[in-house]
Amino acid sequence: MGNEKGLLNAAKLIDWDELTPDRIESEIESALELAKAEVEAICLVESDEATFENTFMALENAGQMLSRAWGRVDHMTSVKDSKELREAYNKMLPSVTEFNSGIPLNPRLWNAIKGFLEKPEAKELAGIQKRFFDETTADFVQAGSDLDKASKGRLEEINKELAQKTQKFSENVLDATNAFELLVEDEARLAGLPESARQAASQSAQSKKLGSEEKPVWRFTLHAPSLLPILKFADDESLRKEIQEASSQIGLKEPHDNTDLIRDILKLRAEKASLIGKDNFADSTLQRRMAKTGSRALQFVEDLHKKAKAAFDQEIDELESFVAQKTGEPKDRLEPWNTTYWAEKLRQQKYDFDEESLRPYFPIDKVLSGMFEIAERLFAVKIRDHKGANGWHKEVKVYDLRDDSGELLGYFYADWHPREEKRGGAWMNFLDTGLPSNGEKSREPHVGLICGNMTAPIGDRPALLTHDEVETVFHEFGHLLHHLLGNIEIKSLSGVNVAWDFVELPSQIMENWCWNRESLDLFARHHETGLAIPDELFDKMVAARNFNSGIMTMRQLSLGKMDLEMHLHPENYYEGDLDGKIRQEIDSYSIPLKTQPPTLVRRFSHLFSSPVGYAAGYYSYKWAEVLDADAFTRFEKEGVFNRETGGSFRENILSKGNSRDPMELFKGFMGREPEPEALLKRCGLA
Repeated sequence: MGNEKGLLNAAKLIDWDELTPDRIESEIESALELAKAEVEAICLVESDEATFENTFMALENAGQMLSRAWGRVDHMTSVKDSKELREAYNKMLPSVTEFNSGIPLNPRLWNAIKGFLEKPEAKELAGIQKRFFDETTADFVQAGSDLDKASKGRLEEINKELAQKTQKFSENVLDATNAFELLVEDEARLAGLPESARQAASQSAQSKKLGSEEKPVWRFTLHAPSLLPILKFADDESLRKEIQEASSQIGLKEPHDNTDLIRDILKLRAEKASLIGKDNFADSTLQRRMAKTGSRALQFVEDLHKKAKAAFDQEIDELESFVAQKTGEPKDRLEPWNTTYWAEKLRQQKYDFDEESLRPYFPIDKVLSGMFEIAERLFAVKIRDHKGANGWHKEVKVYDLRDDSGELLGYFYADWHPREEKRGGAWMNFLDTGLPSNGEKSREPHVGLICGNMTAPIGDRPALLTHDEVETVFHEFGHLLHHLLGNIEIKSLSGVNVAWDFVELPSQIMENWCWNRESLDLFARHHETGLAIPDELFDKMVAARNFNSGIMTMRQLSLGKMDLEMHLHPENYYEGDLDGKIRQEIDSYSIPLKTQPPTLVRRFSHLFSSPVGYAAGYYSYKWAEVLDADAFTRFEKEGVFNRETGGSFRENILSKGNSRDPMELFKGFMGREPEPEALLKRCGLA
């Protein structure tokens, strides 16, 4: 295959306009044929001829064109959804899934791999080769390669069904989100809303040709930048109620009801675990992560619950008393559409701090250039605009990341604002994994991307972010650095291909620079005056950081608990009242409310929009927070811009991928195992 265009183009930066839905079927078919031929070549290796190169390394290189091409298609469904794209994607999804999940279930391939596995040379492997050998062998066994023919056949069916059902779950969430709009014609209903939210709603209405100068209309949607300001600031309770109730119905109503899909996905995952000899999906998923078992992950969640419970109860009591005092009503439970609103009022009273007062200091371009400068200082890199490359939308920007020596390490795309054809949330992904230079070849660069749904620019004014959004940008950039600074000669062990409860360490540690005065002064500048955040405002922001820390911690833990209970005891959720059963498990983790809204399980994309994703792994966010809070104490001691400390983090964590056990990597940076005290202290819970 020579100089392909479109999806099969081997170039690092491609012309995204060429990637039209009509090419998907034929080009993915071509890539599949090649991948099958590459696997077949390994199957033909006789035991006595088996070497590390013609078995393990040949497998590492097999299917690379397919995974790159399918990765591009998969990415397009996230940022450029359309009827044609969706149809083409869903048409090819079963074949791609069948190929990928069939690799460890192919008996001839497993025999060829075992041809080398059982040789004395296998025992002599060391370093990265040994790690790859161990990880690959474990992949095969964990995926069912030692099963009988009938069980393997069933496993392949399950994998295919899981891919289709989780894709449908994801489509339902996107479609249900986009199906709703709330139009306001009476400006009085917008009382309390920040000017930025009003302008965004007005711009949204104009984009749909609604309203006029004489009769303006404000349009709100269920995308976070539109929804959150209403729940937090709108004085009109009926407006808050309408949008909160609409949001709670995502994935709950026909034609987008995800209830049966959740039950089906849980059943399929449980059956898959049982086929490979595990008691439940959590145990099968976590066996090679830091937690090792579902019960150990659950114990971690329940231990933190105990530590946060007193603060949680006290914060709820304080909030309910505050509402009673402000309204003159007797103290009572709150309605779900009132919790965020009154919490914000209480926070403003306690700290005299309004989050919106920070927004003018966070124009997105300054945030990005400051973030890049922090990375440059710490990790000895240079980041520059890449001229001449296009993205999948006119808003997308492309950048180069080079080592201080000038060597190109990789390229990345950034796409920051909401669009209807783009899924919600923020994420990082890789499009291509490169390789370090060796004697014969120069370095092959990585390619990655970061996407978000941040506040969009309004009129001529730059996009002004909330501090929360700034943290999200830094978070996703941490994942991106983990990918782009990977320096491992085996691609599948590079970058973010690490244990899921370790993968959030590089992302979450970056958030710390959003709270540090020295680093904020680099980029937090008023978009009109260029002045830094005033000391008084900064002090209020830091003081308010741990406001309702118990409630925030408990929310994260409740999601981890919900996830683990569903994957440790899925049979409890196969029938009956799904919300009632979940609520029973997370009752002591949840704010007691007057009206019980549906749980967010039907829009919990982290768990159900891909075959594995964060399923049985949502606890990882808190687990990695323990790692990041602890690791950041070294930067605090040695200097937040200390290049030596940054160099050690790059060397021990960012560049190493999955080349060694994550606990070893952590100890390489900190000199010891992680300690949870730093997190409890940071959250004000110790």
